[in-house]
Amino acid sequence: MIPAQILRLIHTERLVWQATNSSLLAKLRKKTGYTFTNCKKALELHENDVDKAEKWLREQAQQYGWTQAAKLIGRSTSQGLITVMVDGPHAALAEINCETDFVARNKKFHSLAETVVSAVLSQARSQETQSEAQRTLFHAGSLKDLIAADGTPLSDHSAMTIGNVGENISLRRALAISVQSPDNVTLFGCTHPAPMNPIPVSFGKYGALVAIKCKETDGMLGTQLCQHIIGMDPQKIGNPRVDEPHNNVDEEPCMIYQEFLLDPSLSVQQLLAEARAEIVDFARFEIGEELDEESALKSAKTCG
Repeated sequence: MIPAQILRLIHTERLVWQATNSSLLAKLRKKTGYTFTNCKKALELHENDVDKAEKWLREQAQQYGWTQAAKLIGRSTSQGLITVMVDGPHAALAEINCETDFVARNKKFHSLAETVVSAVLSQARSQETQSEAQRTLFHAGSLKDLIAADGTPLSDHSAMTIGNVGENISLRRALAISVQSPDNVTLFGCTHPAPMNPIPVSFGKYGALVAIKCKETDGMLGTQLCQHIIGMDPQKIGNPRVDEPHNNVDEEPCMIYQEFLLDPSLSVQQLLAEARAEIVDFARFEIGEELDEESALKSAKTCG
């Protein structure tokens, strides 16, 4: 017979082993978000080494994601998000597409959108700003090759998200604006629909950026001009020395001659005069809009 003391020792060691494994399993699940079964298998394969288990899980997820991406590559992506991020002298817009509005509201898709716009901003920061307001355009190909904060290309992040959500995803385009002197020119951005709680990164079906030169920085003016850009879709700022107002105000392409969206009794030109402000540059993205690549290339430095 086995002595009682030895039985108690075996029982105690088993409980300690189970508690340790449960703790490691909980830690790995919280850190990675993967299922109980996958995390348990990863720990068993790597003798409870959490770091090795995490690396293995991500490799498996990436491999699965690329397999899914290859299967879904031909499927239409007409939904998605416009993502806006402003960080001091740099701001970015990005369009990320998916198949359904359901996935566009998914947290994993939002996480991908934030990763994309952050990588665009990082690329903008790495470049020398050579003009008062410098813009850089990213096409789908160059966007996929950008490196995210974790050191992997955006194409890998996109593939992993495809594996998670089960829909085709495309990184369509992005644009960054950098200002040479943030003391003189301020960047603003917003999306529509506007988020309930504004955060550094916002998501919507429309997005806009505007660079304003103003002696007194007015956050309200910047946000309102972004709302105007989204709602009125101006084609250019307009120059009163060169451009004449259109005969039909509803078809006016120059922003300065348009009726201000939030107060039609004023033109944008009058609004700017009252605020002693000047628009230096602006950009607008809309989900699924047709792109005029030639005009985009004429007005923006292209990355990639």
